[in-house]
Amino acid sequence: MSICTPNVSHHDQTLLSLEAGKHVLVEKPLSVTLDEGIEMVETAERMGKMLSVGFQPRYDDNIKLVREIVQSGQLGGVYYAELGGGRPRGIPGGTFIRRDIAGSGAIADIGCYSLDMALYALNHPRPLTVSAFSGNRLGTNPAICPEADRFDVEDFGVAFIRFENDMVMTFKTSWAMHLDSMGSTFFLGSEGGLKLGSGRTGAWGGSFDCLGDIRMYRDMMGRQTETVIPLSGQPLDEPFFLKISDFVRAIRDDAPAPVPASEILVQQTIIDALLRSAAQKREVDVEWPSILRR
Repeated sequence: MSICTPNVSHHDQTLLSLEAGKHVLVEKPLSVTLDEGIEMVETAERMGKMLSVGFQPRYDDNIKLVREIVQSGQLGGVYYAELGGGRPRGIPGGTFIRRDIAGSGAIADIGCYSLDMALYALNHPRPLTVSAFSGNRLGTNPAICPEADRFDVEDFGVAFIRFENDMVMTFKTSWAMHLDSMGSTFFLGSEGGLKLGSGRTGAWGGSFDCLGDIRMYRDMMGRQTETVIPLSGQPLDEPFFLKISDFVRAIRDDAPAPVPASEILVQQTIIDALLRSAAQKREVDVEWPSILRR
């Protein structure tokens, strides 16, 4: 069963499908709330069915290479990651800007891509605290957004995230801003750094189709070196095909979920904390589900 309906319906349709004995591929984001995501993962486990989430960037050869480099240890221990991202102008319309249907705005729509890329590369470390801000000053401006009178989600979000392995991360995303870029995405480690550049106007936000280059920085003979890593020539539409075919193949072969919902639940804990922190205007603790403690 493939669920690609508006965000607010992901939870109920996934539960109905799982309880009907179906394996489920649900599009991102997993759910509107953390509690819904937990129930979805628990139901899949109880029914003995696969629950996978549609993050096609994971099937891009370049994103897989980023993970391979980080996991290889060539950067040493990663202590900081900064997720550049967003669009100078790119506010969607329709259901995307309605809180009652989408749940949230830019954070869940495109911010989830950069979060998934980073967490996937870092092997899903446990987040501890989040301090965040969100706003919608451009989305509610009729001169910028034609549907400003219906706009009630965030068009901008930024957060400082602390993890249990003595690592921190800065998260940034936007649908619109008065700037060409909020900077590159990069990882800093004790032995090297990795920087992901944008191939378009504006910062790369974790989505494979905006990646411009990959650069590694390391010391050699007492000097810092910069290595440009060639990008794959993989067709841009291939990850979308692989996302579906891999799900079907996993069902046929009785294999694990290609993008396990339990992994995406880690991301969901961060988004939940981010939205709570922004609303409360203070740092908050991440609520860690018991199903992830097993």
